[in-house]
Amino acid sequence: MPSSRAELLRWQFDLTWSLFEYHLERLQPDDFLAEPAPACWTLRPSDDGGWVPDWADTEPDPVPVPTIAWLTWHIGWWWTVAIDHVEGRTPHDRADIRWPGSGAATIGWLRALRTTWTTVLDRLADADLDRPTAYPWPAEAGLSLAHLGSWVNAELMKNAAEIGQLRMLRAAHGDLDRTTF
Repeated sequence: MPSSRAELLRWQFDLTWSLFEYHLERLQPDDFLAEPAPACWTLRPSDDGGWVPDWADTEPDPVPVPTIAWLTWHIGWWWTVAIDHVEGRTPHDRADIRWPGSGAATIGWLRALRTTWTTVLDRLADADLDRPTAYPWPAEAGLSLAHLGSWVNAELMKNAAEIGQLRMLRAAHGDLDRTTF
């Protein structure tokens, strides 16, 4: 059993990741850009050969259904910025987070972020968890690295569930048109 707050955060993260890994192992390249609804957020080819995520500074109502591609980019964005904050680096801008593309490259990117995050977590002592952070909340919220670590676990669980649900729906459709649901 975990004996410290840092160990508990790591245990919870490892549990969450193991559930996510179940879906990562089963994703097919065609799953990433399949559009689950007419109103969806996805990634679109950019002029420089990369990908640009759909984005709105004010969330639309209704909220568009994200594709697996968008969700994986979103994980990469918030996780990179969370690591920047814990490490005391200037956070990456959202526009600087590049999605690697459908398939193995994106799964490898997420697994590399996992490795980086676990290294960061393993260096944290309980005293470090009391250090204030301004991510993902404003500084005046007065929250700590313990809150950020808990948020990473919750956000990853939410995104993993969304990706898993989209993957299972596509798999349930069998040989139907694989560009949509």
